[in-house]
Amino acid sequence: MTANASDKAEVVTFGCRLNSYESEVMKKHAAQAGLNNTVIFNTCAVTAEATRQARQAIRRTRKEKPGIKIIVTGCAAQVNPDEFIAMDEVDQVMGNEEKLHAENYDNLGHDFGLEKSEKLLINDIMAVRETANHLIEGYAERTRAFVQVQNGCDHRCTFCIIPYGRGNSRSVPVGNVISQVKQLVNNGYQEVIITGVDITSYGPDLPGKPSLGTLCQKILKLVPDLKRLRLSSIDSIEADEALFQVITEEERMMPHLHLSLQSGDDMILKRMKRRHSRQDSIDFFNRVRAARPDVVFGADIIAGFPTETEEMFQNSLKLIEECDLTYLHVFPYSAREGTPAAKMPQAGKQIGKERAARLRALGDQQFDRYMTSQMGRSVSILVEKYAAADKSVIGHTEYFAPAKIMGLCSLDNLKPGYIAKARVTGYENGILITELDH
Repeated sequence: MTANASDKAEVVTFGCRLNSYESEVMKKHAAQAGLNNTVIFNTCAVTAEATRQARQAIRRTRKEKPGIKIIVTGCAAQVNPDEFIAMDEVDQVMGNEEKLHAENYDNLGHDFGLEKSEKLLINDIMAVRETANHLIEGYAERTRAFVQVQNGCDHRCTFCIIPYGRGNSRSVPVGNVISQVKQLVNNGYQEVIITGVDITSYGPDLPGKPSLGTLCQKILKLVPDLKRLRLSSIDSIEADEALFQVITEEERMMPHLHLSLQSGDDMILKRMKRRHSRQDSIDFFNRVRAARPDVVFGADIIAGFPTETEEMFQNSLKLIEECDLTYLHVFPYSAREGTPAAKMPQAGKQIGKERAARLRALGDQQFDRYMTSQMGRSVSILVEKYAAADKSVIGHTEYFAPAKIMGLCSLDNLKPGYIAKARVTGYENGILITELDH
């Protein structure tokens, strides 16, 4: 959960990078509408826990700030608006489409005069056919920026509620994406992250049916001053030759890929209604590494999916080691009402928690092993912030490894957003220790 405050409205963000992008849009609309003393909660529905945390934060905020107005939006509000309408703390509920339109904030009025608006502003997300391009000129942190290229999902994984919160897949036109990236680069951003719900499904709804790979190629060609391009999360089964080429041949495409794997067992993958097999994932990792050996991989893994046996779970553990994954996002399975998996024989919450803990423990080992392997190497660090305690700066390498630059005599050339060349001299507390390369 992150909170971003503007002069007149605060946006509290839960969940994914797409939500972070959309929170910037909402913050801009709220400020332009002159909303005073307002907190907007941009919720997540990926797990029941995420929804619970949002409700808890809403209640806590109302208790701490009794005079404010509270707007709730995001996937949890879209999927189950009645749950938030019923909360006495909530003044307004907006759908995922409605939250992105300036007129909906204008209509609230400066004092939320409810004679000017209904408490519920939400429509059928499945009826939305386009994803508008919302121009973001900058972010609260002036280092990296997200660019939304796609929204929604046409797939129906049995565990996932997100398509019902985001609607069907729809893409932002290539020209609009290029304009957005150019604007951000002109405003000083050197790294852009391509984001969406299912970005590898980009393009078939657009004229000419461009793919994610061709979009990335065009970005790098038409925005030559962009130093770094990064992908948020991909589905390897949808990766075409153009995407493979840009990942393995373009130096400005960062060598860090995060994949939506979910499981390492074929039977569980089938019951999840995933479109890849265990071997498909292994083949993708091997093919990318053969062409660009330095690529570092992360993945989403669900623990304790319905019907998952210990043997099936072991296949997920083995896949992590076999494919040498570095960054793991681990989720204990969370039954979401209205999904097919919720009707399957459940493995049990305790089993899910225990297996998730084992996955995270293995993930920590993998991460430590990778970070230790970086000793003595030269890296490129995007500076994010200054650490006054030890007069260092903190950022991430091209491989998305957290790193700290030590031994600084001056910070004149190491402002947030600057890309510094450094050499790794140590590793401690989850962060690489480096010194500037001179």
